[in-house]
Amino acid sequence: MQGRSLALLLTLAVGCAALAMGLRQSFGLYLAPMTTALGWSTSGFALAIALQVLVNGFSQPVVGQLADRFGGRVVVIGGALLYAAGIAGMALSPGLGGFTFFAGIVMGVAVSAAGMPVIVASLTRQLPDSMRGRAAALGTAGSSLGQFLVVPLSGAALSGFGWQAALLGMAGIALLMIPLAIPLAGRPAQVTRTAGDDEPAGAALARAFRSRMFWCLFFGFFVCGLHVSFLAVHLPGFVALCHLPTSVGAWAISLIGLFNVVGSLGAGELTQRWRRRELLVGIYGLRALVMAVFFFAAEKTTGSILVFSALMGILWLSTVPPTVALCARLFGTRWLATIFGLVFLGHQVGGFLGAWLPGLIYDRTGSYDAMWIISIAGGIFAALIHLPLREPAPAIRPAAA
Repeated sequence: MQGRSLALLLTLAVGCAALAMGLRQSFGLYLAPMTTALGWSTSGFALAIALQVLVNGFSQPVVGQLADRFGGRVVVIGGALLYAAGIAGMALSPGLGGFTFFAGIVMGVAVSAAGMPVIVASLTRQLPDSMRGRAAALGTAGSSLGQFLVVPLSGAALSGFGWQAALLGMAGIALLMIPLAIPLAGRPAQVTRTAGDDEPAGAALARAFRSRMFWCLFFGFFVCGLHVSFLAVHLPGFVALCHLPTSVGAWAISLIGLFNVVGSLGAGELTQRWRRRELLVGIYGLRALVMAVFFFAAEKTTGSILVFSALMGILWLSTVPPTVALCARLFGTRWLATIFGLVFLGHQVGGFLGAWLPGLIYDRTGSYDAMWIISIAGGIFAALIHLPLREPAPAIRPAAA
């Protein structure tokens, strides 16, 4: 692939990932105005968003299979249309039941089809092995940049025009993903081929399920999802319990998104230079260390919370580039979107637990202390579970004519 074509492919794909993540991460802004205006319960709104996480996880392997069969462009364009329909349905739903359908079911599938896993897998399949870690890092960093840029714009629209008009505007903006997805159609011949490139989907999945390596990645990503949802949903509440201003919680989430751009790009470079196993062990181990120091040793001040957020931002989604690269190396690229989609299912199941369990713990105990302990232990577990991974050397075969 020529340099100019490669740059265009990466730029448009990263823009698509940024737009998808930014729109999705904006939904929490609408909780207070919508529940106040429509008389809905907070738990009802939250359940709809939690359902979206689960539907996203379970539908990801399905849309990954479609992307592997028909190409990323078709799937992402379909996801963009579902994005627009789902957000518009959220704006126009007269009751909580309709809102739950559009926010939970429709948007759950839309996020799978037009989300980062399909985009990153499509990029990874089109590029040689030497560039896959960087491509995955750019897709992940683009998603975080979208969180940092699009969420404030959505908040400004919400303040200026009201929740319904802001949501309808978001639905229109979602359609911009369609032209950005066009380059994802191509499947250039690969010089570097890996195990599984020529086998049918059923055989590839059976081989993955029999592999201990697959389950190491699955349960490691489960812990990643647990961490991400816990902090994204409950860190502002923890800040409030520390008697700090609400703005500190907002800045904490923003800093996580901003510093994840640095962390994802750095992880992509290290994925090309280090063994992916050691990189994942280090990332999860550092997460556990940062959480432990913050929870047990740090005084909870504005400064300590913002420093913690910056450090966790560096580690936030830095697990994605080495995980995608390992999936490609271990199981081949032919069905990469499908297999990575199954690994990503573990992330989303962990994400559902990370959003729901802290609320239950807080209702029962009046604090998040037990959840911090669970998160620290989870980081240690994820670091240890990657130790058995053994990364095979790539097999070099002649490119197809």
